[in-house]
Amino acid sequence: MTELVTRAQLILLARTLHVPVERLAHLEHLGPHRLHELQQRMAGNLFDRHTPVFERIAKLVPIIPLAISLPIVQKLVPPTMTGRAAGAIGVLYPDKAIEALLRLDVSYAADCGPYLDPRTVGQLTGDAPPAPVVAILNELLARRDYITAGPFLAYATPELIRAVEEGVPDDEGLIRSAAYAYSAESISAVMRQLLTGDGQRVPRMLDTVIHGSKELRLAALSVFARCAPDVIAAVGDILFEVAPPSAVADLLTTFLAADATDDMLRFIGRLSPQALTRLALNPVLPEIAEALVDAVDGSSDVGVWRGVLEPLARTSEQVRRRAGGRLARLDPATVITLPALAQAARLWPPLLWVLAATDVDVQSRVGELWATATRLDPDVLERRITDQRLDAMLTTLTTTLRMLR
Repeated sequence: MTELVTRAQLILLARTLHVPVERLAHLEHLGPHRLHELQQRMAGNLFDRHTPVFERIAKLVPIIPLAISLPIVQKLVPPTMTGRAAGAIGVLYPDKAIEALLRLDVSYAADCGPYLDPRTVGQLTGDAPPAPVVAILNELLARRDYITAGPFLAYATPELIRAVEEGVPDDEGLIRSAAYAYSAESISAVMRQLLTGDGQRVPRMLDTVIHGSKELRLAALSVFARCAPDVIAAVGDILFEVAPPSAVADLLTTFLAADATDDMLRFIGRLSPQALTRLALNPVLPEIAEALVDAVDGSSDVGVWRGVLEPLARTSEQVRRRAGGRLARLDPATVITLPALAQAARLWPPLLWVLAATDVDVQSRVGELWATATRLDPDVLERRITDQRLDAMLTTLTTTLRMLR
């Protein structure tokens, strides 16, 4: 979860409360999860409080034909009110709501989008035919209103996703909108359709990212890093097919410079073995290896550790020696927790391959620190080492650990 998602939830909360987003800036520290919960609760309370009013408005729907009422509504009623009333109408008269969506001017419908009850967005996008929703989405993307477009993607049905794939040509807009969507499950569902759909959209999207701005690259990373592991692996394989090594290196340096290291590592950690090998062979990796190790100092997030260790384990002995030396110089508390992290996340093989390239003094220091790790069983460690056939290269580590336990 990244700053983009936090920012989106803050803006949505400000819209709900009808205040400038700057007035809520002090809430940013709550993070995306708490802000999302707060926004949903506030929206629910607001809409529930006005339900009687909206229901009275909704009762006029079967009395006045939409062919007569909608032109008047679009001329006289502010989109704020129409958007808020749409939820009640959709619940009481779903067929009429769909008919209204088909009749509404696309521009006016897009104006209403920010004010829809978030609990009814899913119903509208699920029940309505895809064509008008796609038209509204295209209008929102043309306005670059990615925060309003995000929830439309979050509630997209498989049918709507297929329609978006065919009918929304704006790759950058889709990526930026998805970056603002809250639900990682929904993002994964959208990406799975784009991966398997007839349009073969993902290679084109990745090419757009490669040649795009820093902001677009960060938005894409936010999207891909939150996808399910199988989706990340598939996207990664395509990335290494369409991007030359220089482009991959440029992406990595962009993410590091923008302090998006955690998201980058979560993405890297789920790459396929083939993609990890290609990443390990990239000329930029020796240059950033120590920076990657420094980035996880103090972290207990197995996702980011996987993103460091998996590619480094596939690098040359010289790179692994430097990375392992840097790892041993991390905060002692971090080094002590490594065995537990390796056991929990099945990271023993890459960790041991990194340490196997290190010098005697490095292995001695790691052994001394690991001797204080109460959850480390030397017998288990030695079995892991034997499994990787690294006994001869890690003798100093095991000997030190045995002597001090």
